[in-house]
Amino acid sequence: MWKGVFPAVTTKFKEDGALDRAEMERCFALQFEADVDGMIVCGSLGENMTLDPDEKIEILKIAKSVSRGKPVLMTICESATRRGKAAAVAAAKAGADGFMVLPGVPYKSAPAETINHIRAVAVAGERPVMVYNNPVGYGVDVTIPMFEELAKDDLVVAMKESTDDVRRVTEVFNAFGNRFDVFTGVDNLALESLMMGADGWVAGLVVAFPKETVAIYKLAKAGRYEEARAIYRWFRPLLDLDVSTFLVQQIKLAEVFAIGSNDRVREPRLPLSGEHRIRVTKIIETALANRPVLPAL
Repeated sequence: MWKGVFPAVTTKFKEDGALDRAEMERCFALQFEADVDGMIVCGSLGENMTLDPDEKIEILKIAKSVSRGKPVLMTICESATRRGKAAAVAAAKAGADGFMVLPGVPYKSAPAETINHIRAVAVAGERPVMVYNNPVGYGVDVTIPMFEELAKDDLVVAMKESTDDVRRVTEVFNAFGNRFDVFTGVDNLALESLMMGADGWVAGLVVAFPKETVAIYKLAKAGRYEEARAIYRWFRPLLDLDVSTFLVQQIKLAEVFAIGSNDRVREPRLPLSGEHRIRVTKIIETALANRPVLPAL
């Protein structure tokens, strides 16, 4: 039921740390103007764990207000299942079209616990669920046998495949056919995953470069691989910024240069500084100086 490019958007803050509603409206709208297919709010890139429950709902409503009727998913990232259920109920009431659900991090749950957590959130919210599978970042792998159990639940419809192993895409299709919508969740494995049949891309650098991201997706789906590869090779140094402990600060810095936004974050994160900031700035400026002309889609 979900296909295409779904930006995992950043959360924008004012200088005093409050939510910057106007800037989020502007930035979110840029994504839909570039023809993305949906949006995911309050994820890892959205600094989920620094947000209060009412702030998450406000961000969801902002995204819905500019979404042009396209689906907006709320990320459910709670260490306690009861809080995850409550968050899903609140988001559903506020208009969420579905949820991207993480295991109960930072606890490294056993398989039965992980399955129970995901099912409980889905049932509580009564909305379709994309399972965010990122064992590299969160220490829990939702394996093929675990998805066999989750496949019994109609509300579990998709997965964000972030195992950092492109072979998993083929393994999923071999095991389940088209039962799940498979989204690649690693920016610098995106084209490889799309060429293996992934249905969509939960993207990070898209927040700064939406047109290029959408172009790669559409070209790949049209079988125009040479054109997709040309853009992807240009994009690759930027996409690498997503695969880092500092992905939030790095991607927000890309937004500064590419769309005129800001790179304010919530503590304990701090904006990039020193040599790190100089290095990332050079990557961004080099990409902007050599930005490709996109083909007709």
